[in-house]
Amino acid sequence: MFSQKTLDFLFENRLRDDKGWFTEHKSTYNEHVLLPLKELATALTPAVSAIDDRIVTTPGVGKTISRIYRDTRFSRDKTIFRDEMWLSFKREKGYPEFFFALWPGGLSLGCGYYCAPAETMETMRELILQRDPVFMRACADYEAQQTFAMEGERYKRSKYPDQPEHIRSWLDRKTICFTAESADVSQLFSDALPQAVGKQFERLASIYRFFLHVEERKWKRPCGG
Repeated sequence: MFSQKTLDFLFENRLRDDKGWFTEHKSTYNEHVLLPLKELATALTPAVSAIDDRIVTTPGVGKTISRIYRDTRFSRDKTIFRDEMWLSFKREKGYPEFFFALWPGGLSLGCGYYCAPAETMETMRELILQRDPVFMRACADYEAQQTFAMEGERYKRSKYPDQPEHIRSWLDRKTICFTAESADVSQLFSDALPQAVGKQFERLASIYRFFLHVEERKWKRPCGG
């Protein structure tokens, strides 16, 4: 699993931000960053597949594991390397995902969209306003816990001022994600990490199933509807 060498490498590689240095130390990257990520992806496969057996769980870069190189094509920030690495479990691009991320100063995990399409959010709002049973279950489960926080950019002015506040928090999002973050990096070094992360994913299962419900309903909407 992960070790202090994992975090040290991510920190120094990002600080140096030099392809030559990375190439010289790639064996360290492979052993202390990439291999533990592959091991964790494999260990989490049973828990993730139990929630949705169509999720991709292949333990490889570009499948479930992030690339350490940044995509700078459309960014003003031309930094080559990132100091954060993550696992992402989803069916395909555009679908909701479970994720686990780590960096020198902490870790996070959760479920949601990196950037939900507008049509997805519009369909979600329709189901929420209808008090769809799948949403009501997800909403109740979210409110019954204190580990995960709802995140995602909100509209400056609510379009649903007459709705209860706890419902508006869902309705007024441009995208949506549920995240738990910790600065306690010692968790990364525990053999119990896969089991702990798997249990947290299970706690988000009803929210993930609501997101899937949204995706299924989205494709049934009339064109332009």
